[in-house]
Amino acid sequence: MGPPSLPKVTHESNCTAAEDIFNLVIKESATATGKLHFLFLGSMKRRNPARIQDLIGLIHTDYPPALAEDWDNVGLQVGDPAAPLERVLIALDVTEATLAEAESCNVQAIIAHHPLIFRPLKSVTPLDPNSRLLMRAISANIAIIAAHTNLDCGADGLNDWLATRLGIEDAQPLQGAALPLYKLVVYVPVGHQQAVESALFAAGAGTIGAYDHCSFASAGTGRFRPGATSTPFIGTAGQDSTPAEIRLETIVSAECVTKVIDKLRKAHPYEEPAYDLFLLQNRRNDLGLGRIGRLPQALSLHDYARQIAAALGTNSLRLVGDPQRLVRKVACCGGSGTSLLFAAQRQGADLLVTGDVKYHDARNALDLGLALVDAGHFATEVLMVAGLAGKLRVAAQARQLPVEFIESTSGQDPFLSIIP
Repeated sequence: MGPPSLPKVTHESNCTAAEDIFNLVIKESATATGKLHFLFLGSMKRRNPARIQDLIGLIHTDYPPALAEDWDNVGLQVGDPAAPLERVLIALDVTEATLAEAESCNVQAIIAHHPLIFRPLKSVTPLDPNSRLLMRAISANIAIIAAHTNLDCGADGLNDWLATRLGIEDAQPLQGAALPLYKLVVYVPVGHQQAVESALFAAGAGTIGAYDHCSFASAGTGRFRPGATSTPFIGTAGQDSTPAEIRLETIVSAECVTKVIDKLRKAHPYEEPAYDLFLLQNRRNDLGLGRIGRLPQALSLHDYARQIAAALGTNSLRLVGDPQRLVRKVACCGGSGTSLLFAAQRQGADLLVTGDVKYHDARNALDLGLALVDAGHFATEVLMVAGLAGKLRVAAQARQLPVEFIESTSGQDPFLSIIP
């Protein structure tokens, strides 16, 4: 008897139709042969829809909340983490224009650089501008996620994109991040080190800057006595055991601790793995606020300022310092970065490019011998829209998440420049 005839399947057929075909094949094959044959329809496998929580996971993989400044408010601000997700709008700010754009694009989430909820709310009423935005987003079932100073501090984040746009080469963080780090020490019986180590690395342990799979191992002798109710991997209940063990040490970032310990318990052969977790005071020099590097060649402050204006698409710049002085070592910080004045001066910068420069900041810079270019808050940060969209498209594709990322075009600098 030949194979059972199947209904025609087109690209428009949904997963339910594919499952019906699968059931038909199983039923007819069993009837014809008396045995059950399995047919794998890989191309018709059901794909689970993406959810808001998947998007949050994508963001926090590279820009964890632990990177954010203590005063900041990042992450999900409005919305249901379990809600389905197909389209995301990425914007600098959440405004009425942003929400109108989101509604017209039929998105389920907005990722904004500036948090809509920044300070504790005492009420939510239409009388308050931010409250109106919150109410509109909730009514439209649009989630709002903030990626603020965690995006500023992260590797391949806003300040790296700004440094690249400004032509700064070999850029490094201007101020290292105080991101919590832990040292994990675990004792493994000889012969099982590689399995445990591989599980830890797969869970995110062992990363230091541009290096991963970082660990240290030393040999020693363990000692324990299994209890009466135990099922020891090595030794006998009620008798002391002194197996040869490896002391394995590695580094774990705060956001990976729970996952790493879970994988450790699963991969370790002992019923009760012995491990220590130490909080470190190390500063992450590969992550942090601002960037500092060098231009390919020295330029006058005036000429470089013209390049900055063209690179950022702005016609409004303010300079502090002699326009004819030469600059080569350049620091930058998107948004409001004058808190980094002294860090830039200590590291030998000729110039700091940022926004929101106040009068007394300019005076301090002159006293320090540091030139300033105030390119504006908007112009130094709006490039995060394209930068984050590109980053998330790659990440979503790698995880096979069917999510479309839309770059907002409604954002505008609230300041206008008037040339008399």
